[in-house]
Amino acid sequence: MSLQLYHNPRCSKSRAALSLLEERGEVFETVLYLNHAPSTDQIKRIIALLGLSSARDLMRRGESVYKELGLASETDEEALVQAMSANPILIERPILLGPDGAAIGRPTENLLRILG
Repeated sequence: MSLQLYHNPRCSKSRAALSLLEERGEVFETVLYLNHAPSTDQIKRIIALLGLSSARDLMRRGESVYKELGLASETDEEALVQAMSANPILIERPILLGPDGAAIGRPTENLLRILG
């Protein structure tokens, strides 16, 4: 399987990404990351594929758990990655992983650069 969609069915952007992939006839794996939290290694891989400079760039900073855990003042990258693994609601969505890169589907059209 060369494409993986990190998907939250309750998110309208994530549903739009799923629809885009289905409409294009793409073969992909749907990862319900809230039910099966990615490991810290998987999160690090996603950060690298996205080309992000910080784990914070993958985080949903408006989530209440972000504030509850005091992550705004956290500077340790490993701690941020661990927080996302322990609390996957913190991970931005949707994310499409391809063999050579990844994209966050905000806006949905961002996924097209992975699809070619």
